[in-house]
Amino acid sequence: MKRIFQIMENDARATPEQIGTMIGMSTAEVKSIIEEAEKDRTIVKYKAMINWERLGEQQVLALIEVRIQPQMDVGFDSIAERIYRFPQVRSAYLVSGGYDLAVLVMGKTMHEVASLVSEKLAPLQGVQGTVTHFLLKRYKEDGEILVDGGGDKRLPLTM
Repeated sequence: MKRIFQIMENDARATPEQIGTMIGMSTAEVKSIIEEAEKDRTIVKYKAMINWERLGEQQVLALIEVRIQPQMDVGFDSIAERIYRFPQVRSAYLVSGGYDLAVLVMGKTMHEVASLVSEKLAPLQGVQGTVTHFLLKRYKEDGEILVDGGGDKRLPLTM
């Protein structure tokens, strides 16, 4: 069963027929497993990953470190929920180390991202501080290389 999910995670377009052939199960068995996984949210979403730069679309991504004061009885969860509910937030993670949440945000401009941080995120009760890192170039995401390889670009050594 685990193999079904590995195949789907690598290629969400794989059909139950294709998956069944790959792992030696009937199409009906694979469909049943997938349907159950969709119901219990083992499969959360089917997604296409788009390289928007190739389409000439501007996107600004920022990784925001957030230090927060945990709350009695709920820890970090309550403030984390307030943060991950902002529509600009693509991902949010509780992390160990020098800050508590790592938040990936997307906007159309740097100003839009900066406004989110300064006007909505930083003023939240329980937020003790933020550090924003603008992502300048995406090389690899979700295991996929987004830039053209082109081989070794170093100049040959000559004597």
